[in-house]
Amino acid sequence: MRRMRLISSKSSAILLRASRTTVRNAIVLSHSARVEQLSTLDVTMTQRIFKGHNDHYNGITIDSVEEACDNKIFTQRLKDSLEQWTKNRNRTIWFRVHIPHTEWVPILTGHGFIFHHAKEEYVMLYRWLPSDEECNVPKYAHTFLGVGAFVFNKDTNEILVIKEKYASKVNWKLPGGYVEPGENIEAAAKREVLEETGIQAEFKCLISFRHGHDYFFGCSDIYMIAYLTPQNFEIEKCKREISDCRWMKLSEFMQHPEVHANNKTLATKTLDFLRHQMGIVVSYGIHPITKKQICVYSVENTDIGNTSVE
Repeated sequence: MRRMRLISSKSSAILLRASRTTVRNAIVLSHSARVEQLSTLDVTMTQRIFKGHNDHYNGITIDSVEEACDNKIFTQRLKDSLEQWTKNRNRTIWFRVHIPHTEWVPILTGHGFIFHHAKEEYVMLYRWLPSDEECNVPKYAHTFLGVGAFVFNKDTNEILVIKEKYASKVNWKLPGGYVEPGENIEAAAKREVLEETGIQAEFKCLISFRHGHDYFFGCSDIYMIAYLTPQNFEIEKCKREISDCRWMKLSEFMQHPEVHANNKTLATKTLDFLRHQMGIVVSYGIHPITKKQICVYSVENTDIGNTSVE
């Protein structure tokens, strides 16, 4: 009988130890499951935040093509992202919304985003997050840049002039036009001369420029005047845009009734340049941050040589 009680006691102790081990294992498993659950939740939350691209101003740009998502979850994803960005003290949040995702636009504007600019393939919206700072986002592309080319033949004292086919008032003027996106000023001057007149010309310097406001689309306008020397003299005008083109004596240009007073003023500035030879020349450098090529313009003696003018 006593032996049976000893066996029973040992069995109870074994069962107790087993029970405690089971409980400990259950606690460990429960903790592991909880950690795994939290980890999964963190990953899920991370996936619900737009990643975007950081900029130098503590802002973020999101591209709808790179991070496309269903419109049904876009609203919640936007809310979660804004909450996170606010905690991170990000400043300007940009959304580049491409045409296939334009349904995002009313959702974004409903959450405080406003339009900044538009291209043919996308619209750009932004929201300034700091509530204790004034928004310092610059306005977009408010100035057009154009260039007129003073192509001068010093042997004959003649300049290259054109008449535009579709101008509201047809006057003699300098060849030229607007600088294309990503195009240098001197390259634009040479291109416009070649396209409109067939004359190959070498850029020497800038002479002057005019600045006005409320032009196309309400934008400001800067028009540079460049001095170029011709490399050939046989004119082949652009029939699509130009009604007439010829070499004209500089003295005639200054007195011609079909030359606007502004162009005569610019010609006077060119006469001054021909006397003192001081112009705005271009040199090239590398931007310290973007590492892209930049043009640096400065006043120098162009050393073209003395030129007599009539």
